[in-house]
Amino acid sequence: MNFFQAQNKARHNTRLLTALFIGAVISLVLLTNLLVLVFFVDSTPGTSLVNQVVNAPSEVWIYTSLGVVGLIAVASGFKFLALQGGGKAVAESLGGVLIHQNTQDPQQRQLLNVVEEMAIAAGMPVPPVYLIRENSINAFAAGFGIHDAVIGINQGAIDLLNRQELQGVVAHEFSHILNGDMRINLRIIALLNGILILGIIGGGLMRGSMFSRSRDRGALIALGIGLLVIGYGGTFFGQLIKAAVSRQREYLADASAVQFTRSTQGIANALKKIGAHSTGSRIESPQADENSHLFFGAIRSFSSLMATHPPLEARIKALDPNWVPSADKGKTIPSSLSAPGASGFTGGATGGAVSQLSGSANLPAAQRMIETADANLNQASHDTFEARAMVYAMLLSHDNAVRGNQIQLIAQLAEPGVPKLVPNMYRELSDQDHQHKLLHLEQAMPTLKEMSKAQYQRFYDLTAKLIVADKAVDIFEWVVHRMITQELYAHFVKPHRSNGRITRAGKVAKQAGLILSLLATVGADNGDDQISAYQRGQKIWGGSAPMARLKYFDHQALNQALERLRELNADLQQRFIDACSGVVNADGKLTSQEFSLIKGIAVTLGCPLPPVD
Repeated sequence: MNFFQAQNKARHNTRLLTALFIGAVISLVLLTNLLVLVFFVDSTPGTSLVNQVVNAPSEVWIYTSLGVVGLIAVASGFKFLALQGGGKAVAESLGGVLIHQNTQDPQQRQLLNVVEEMAIAAGMPVPPVYLIRENSINAFAAGFGIHDAVIGINQGAIDLLNRQELQGVVAHEFSHILNGDMRINLRIIALLNGILILGIIGGGLMRGSMFSRSRDRGALIALGIGLLVIGYGGTFFGQLIKAAVSRQREYLADASAVQFTRSTQGIANALKKIGAHSTGSRIESPQADENSHLFFGAIRSFSSLMATHPPLEARIKALDPNWVPSADKGKTIPSSLSAPGASGFTGGATGGAVSQLSGSANLPAAQRMIETADANLNQASHDTFEARAMVYAMLLSHDNAVRGNQIQLIAQLAEPGVPKLVPNMYRELSDQDHQHKLLHLEQAMPTLKEMSKAQYQRFYDLTAKLIVADKAVDIFEWVVHRMITQELYAHFVKPHRSNGRITRAGKVAKQAGLILSLLATVGADNGDDQISAYQRGQKIWGGSAPMARLKYFDHQALNQALERLRELNADLQQRFIDACSGVVNADGKLTSQEFSLIKGIAVTLGCPLPPVD
């Protein structure tokens, strides 16, 4: 399964979630109406419940139903608004503390290195990492998409797991990010808050009635008890919904972690350590229950019907068929055992269409890129001052006069302490190719997310001024601005959430043609070669528009085209990315201009592209 197929699957799961939620709401409406009829509607003594229901005034049904639906809608909406902060809001609600990129703690440093390595291997933004101060072994990924995702991990995990085991757990969480599971998880939290609201109100009424001397005290207690009982029904429905949507995804994420890391030992041994640890994967946070489906391991013991995770033993045996639990020593173990649905993503990014690589991870290529990168720049990307200086230095012109003006702008507008770092950064970057420069920019993103909102605005405004200092925007400057805009805007302001509403290629023929024309133009000097490459891309896309003749790089037209293409559904997005790949690969080589351009396109569309060998 690739990234685009995973997004389609996620949309299917969203429809399933919606159907289950509607079923739960209908059940709660019916139960509440019965409660009102039994306790609060006058009827002839001895009248059966069936007759009472049949003869009840229609106003009772209407007002009660509207009241229940309204309460559920308000509670769900309120929770959804509280989650607008994305993964950061979830991590902080669980007591998570951000691990700063320049931490000197060796355990935390190792964890950050593992997360960064996996992000680069998957071709996606490096997410911030939050530490949960609990001694159990657990982790989670949260957010609405790849640009606002965060990873949370327990203190017990970094204390007890070695690097290989941490890598397996982190790969599991990255699978959830690429699967599109995170957005579903946040919707579950919001929707279930609505389902549980009746029980919360019932408990409040009971507590309030204890201190009331009103003649209606008995009715209030009866209503409170009734709503509390219905609330338990809501809890039951909520746990069933979590289980229905979550359980199989854990098997898939386990299998994907094996393919990402190319090893079963890491994640299998992490699961074994959970089983052997005194607190296992238990979470004590008061907010843990509503987030139970987010975690790597089960946070509580649930019945098999309502468990959000498969049994621990089943997950281990799916990864290590020869493993024997201590209580089962001497029993015969099947020679092979696979978990249902554990097909996973494709393995390493070693060839084939771009869309088939998107959603996979090429860990060896990522490790080689990091190893061959400049050590000083690697270190600079993890320091809040040096990271900003590095980005400014990336945007300095090779023209002495223009660069002089840019350095003056930096001296006037940058944070104190940053301008003096820029000249040295410029010299360090001068020998780097575009791919390694963009690698350092990706490494710097979690560091830049540690800025305050005021610092972000200052940084963003200054980068824009540096880009247009020479009255022109080149492709590399454009992709740097795209990455900053997509990743930092999503963190500090609001992440983009595509609804995939464009389902016909004809609606975006002009925009697709413009981008394919641009790729063809920068990829070849010869006019015939450009046309041939463009036609190859159009054949994959399924269009027939003539190639646009571009006299210069029009970044504004490109941005407008991409804004439209962001709304493609997953199938069309896959086809478009493959069409871009077809143009780039027409001559069998990848220039720095082509690499930068397709990187910027993929970043804007939210499509992770792993490094290729």
